[in-house]
Amino acid sequence: MCIALVSGGIDSPVAVARMLREGWSIHPVHCSQEPVTGPEAEEKTIAALRYFLEMEGPLGESARQNLSRELTVIPVAQQLSLFTEKWCHTEYFIHMKRLYCGLGDLVGTQKGATHLLTGENLGQVSSQTLGNLGAIEMVTSLRMLRPLLGIDKTVIMHMAQSMGTYELSLGPEVCDALGPSLPTTVANLEWLEKSEERVGGFQNLVEEAWKNHRIVQL
Repeated sequence: MCIALVSGGIDSPVAVARMLREGWSIHPVHCSQEPVTGPEAEEKTIAALRYFLEMEGPLGESARQNLSRELTVIPVAQQLSLFTEKWCHTEYFIHMKRLYCGLGDLVGTQKGATHLLTGENLGQVSSQTLGNLGAIEMVTSLRMLRPLLGIDKTVIMHMAQSMGTYELSLGPEVCDALGPSLPTTVANLEWLEKSEERVGGFQNLVEEAWKNHRIVQL
């Protein structure tokens, strides 16, 4: 089983579909940035997952067999707002992804998962440089599944269009609502860890976010 971090964007539903086709059991997790943002990201996530469950053909059959009917939604805006100070803002997106992976790890422990699935694509954004991906995945004991890692963004968009999730995923990108204008592309792990300690400790951030989680039935 894998825990899938599903954002509401174009990439993560494509990653979920690729792993469903391979027969993976998937439990989806969505990290919500409400009330800093609106509900659109969660709504798009739900729409894409329900689309898989209602599809005809092999992908739909695999989804009905292997995709959990429960979506775990975890509010994270309060924790992310801690990383908007001058001394840590340039690393904001790395802290964001570390928090997401930490929460995925927590859910994975509960569900007995072995892997963490993301729609990350190498070099597409600042948090997805090789070094930053390494700093992000260090917070989870789950093995990473990144089926889109080496695929061009245009190809990913075509894949989404061909299976019907592209239109469902359109809309404003909200993950950068609190982000910096010039994010770092080269993380310093020691500084990341010191910043997380300064705002209460990484594990505490994960546990505080988890207290407000809820389950959405698909």
